[in-house]
Amino acid sequence: MDNADFRVTYLLKLYLRKQASHEEIAELLDLLELSSVEEISGVLEEYWEQLDISASFFETPKSEEIYKRIIQQKNKPAGFKPGFLMAWFSIAASILFIAGGAYYLVSRHAPVATAVQAKVVLAHDALPGSEKAILTLGNGETIDLDSASKGMVTLRGNIQIVKKDDGQINYQPANTALQKQKIEINTVTTPRGGTYHIVLPDGSNVWLNAASQIKFPTAFIGPQRRIELNGEAYFEVAKNPAMPFIVKVNAEEVKVLGTHFNIMAYDDEQSLRTTLLEGAVMLTTRNISYTLHPGNQAVLAKDGNLKMIENADIGASIAWKEGLFQFKDENIANILRQAARWYNLDVSYQGKVPLKQFTGKISRNIKLSEMLSMFKYAGINFDIEGNHITVLEPDNHKNNY
Repeated sequence: MDNADFRVTYLLKLYLRKQASHEEIAELLDLLELSSVEEISGVLEEYWEQLDISASFFETPKSEEIYKRIIQQKNKPAGFKPGFLMAWFSIAASILFIAGGAYYLVSRHAPVATAVQAKVVLAHDALPGSEKAILTLGNGETIDLDSASKGMVTLRGNIQIVKKDDGQINYQPANTALQKQKIEINTVTTPRGGTYHIVLPDGSNVWLNAASQIKFPTAFIGPQRRIELNGEAYFEVAKNPAMPFIVKVNAEEVKVLGTHFNIMAYDDEQSLRTTLLEGAVMLTTRNISYTLHPGNQAVLAKDGNLKMIENADIGASIAWKEGLFQFKDENIANILRQAARWYNLDVSYQGKVPLKQFTGKISRNIKLSEMLSMFKYAGINFDIEGNHITVLEPDNHKNNY
């Protein structure tokens, strides 16, 4: 990068941070007008790469569109507002920033909007989810884990169920006489808007996503460690080659020797996804077994069709555990299904589902209004009543947010 490119990058950063003076904005416009499409593309890619945005989103046609609009605005009368630059960088390039963070949203078919601000204001804003779950013991007794005090929650036979300082639940034998333990099946259920971290009796760690459920014995005895899952969970399985770890999901089984993996198996999703980060797992469905290696993802459709992805997007699969929504070329329906589970919403559509596709990352720690503002900015409008959201047709702007 030569000195001119460095100067453009520097001025661009100042502008997007709203720190540029009028003189610096004028200098930036002059430099951009003197630059070629390729040079502008390179500068934009270099800047957005620093925000963890793939340069592949900045293909020549997009850069050329930005360039043309910058030049058009350069010739506007003296009274025009310099805010156009943010509009063209944000909208023509289809980039949407969350104030104060490096999260972003890209719309594959974002319109050229007429306003930069599109804030959603809700009478009763929905807060993001939090750590909460219900523990159901073998006798049917239920314990609200998020309100339970730290320390021993209950004693079941020779098994202590302990809540740690960080909120996780641990199953610990009260003594080593496993043969004397009374084995029960426990269930941990997260509601919509809840996640939870559990340490199973064998030391395996399980993180449950919202609206999920796991069933497991209070002690693993025998040739296998078997549990059942509905919803989504990330596993870090304690190694024990002599006792394989098996996750049952509907009619499918994932057999593990010791590994890190994620299973997404919500009833309202079109497929079951098993993503392997470390180790090896064997997915068995309809009496046919498939072995996954690190970086692989098995996508099992409800009709039984299985697709193996060798170089899966691992980050997207476990983004929820890291506090993010992460999408790549996803439509609004797929995104809002995740949002509905996290913000405890019901979603419907007026007419057809909008065809726009989005790529990006959004913090799961923001309020619902902040998330919806980003999609409104990209041309998606909503009608909101309580915890019910209706996605409106593009031409319906009456009483929408």
